[in-house]
Amino acid sequence: MLFAITGITLNHPQWFESEADTFEAVYQLDNELHQQLNQIEAPDTLPEELTRWINQNTDHQFNFKRSQFEWSSYEIYIQQPFAGGDRWMSIDMDTGEVLYSNSDRGVVAWLNDLHKGRNTSTVWIVFIDIFAIATLVFCVTGLFLLQIHSKRRPSTWYITAAGLLIPAILLFIYG
Repeated sequence: MLFAITGITLNHPQWFESEADTFEAVYQLDNELHQQLNQIEAPDTLPEELTRWINQNTDHQFNFKRSQFEWSSYEIYIQQPFAGGDRWMSIDMDTGEVLYSNSDRGVVAWLNDLHKGRNTSTVWIVFIDIFAIATLVFCVTGLFLLQIHSKRRPSTWYITAAGLLIPAILLFIYG
């Protein structure tokens, strides 16, 4: 049922428009950490000192395992999208100023992202795959049951064919 509801919300986003609830904050790196960061050249992972500082000195906990970051001589940009929103942090390498933003687009956006598996965990994506396979099994076994009972119900195959042809015709004409 949830999958069907989010199918409607995805097809009619104008019905469910809402403004994102955005929180923004500005912080300042301490001088020692700022100088350390300026001496590092584009690492593969964020330095532990920086992740510790962010979690200790800001009001927001980043899940750095799920974050993506870009490091340049001008800034460090950390992005963490999540279902229904995103958060990011930008650290100016010249001034040590830290800009933080967290946007939540609401329940409908959250449900839509879950429907698509966008910005979700691997566990959720595997769950969606299992659910899709179970739905296919349900459909195929339903066709076998139709085969068994169609002898007593002559309209079975006409209705089944209409269920396949009507969407195909609509897609061909209006798609």
